[in-house]
Amino acid sequence: MRRLFYKGILADTIEIGGPDAHHLMHVMRAKPGQEVIVVDDENQVARMEMVAFSAEKVTLQLKERLEANTESPIELALGICLLKADKMDFVVQKAVELGVNRIVPIFSHNCVVRYDDKKAKQRRDRWQKIADEAAKQCGRTALVEVLPIETMKKFLEHAPYEDDMDTEFLFCYENEDKLSLKESLRRTTSKRYLLLVGPEGGFTLEEAEAIVAAGGQSVTLGPRILRAETAAVAGLSIVQYEKGDLGS
Repeated sequence: MRRLFYKGILADTIEIGGPDAHHLMHVMRAKPGQEVIVVDDENQVARMEMVAFSAEKVTLQLKERLEANTESPIELALGICLLKADKMDFVVQKAVELGVNRIVPIFSHNCVVRYDDKKAKQRRDRWQKIADEAAKQCGRTALVEVLPIETMKKFLEHAPYEDDMDTEFLFCYENEDKLSLKESLRRTTSKRYLLLVGPEGGFTLEEAEAIVAAGGQSVTLGPRILRAETAAVAGLSIVQYEKGDLGS
């Protein structure tokens, strides 16, 4: 059953517009009587019936409220240095499936790709669309925000979060050969994590030092050097397995 995210609070009757309404009417060719799962801004979930269609909106009626929270018990953010287009698309999609709450695309020294302001906005919009579709596909009860691309310097100015809550800030570093991600996680009881993954060319020594100065802890994912997109998926999986709900 298709899952929709409603910008508002679920009521007995609601109206869906925009791309979701277009998809229901013109792609799915939905008809009155068909049902969808709807998630609202407070993560409430309900089964709703499509009862009426207009030129731009679909009217839905509440059938049943559901207990279906699929969110992880931890908060998890991914800082990912820019990768080539298809690899970045892949990381965004899989990060959402693995339960991240936000994704920060970062421009670092060894990034292969370069975007002007127009292209950067287009890419961010594309990644947000991929994130939204992934959230619907995997049954999330919250959408994942993809932030605008920012430089490593700007990212570290507010890393790991913009408030004072306790956060474990970890970065995957190929020159780290002592502390594993698993061991680092077992030393903490935090409920909030930020994982930072470098680009295809890795972090420079200067960047690694700046990350440590900003509170980051370097960790290794093992003896083999992983591609950046593999490191992101592996790292997020380990965090969710050790501290979240993966494998529960």
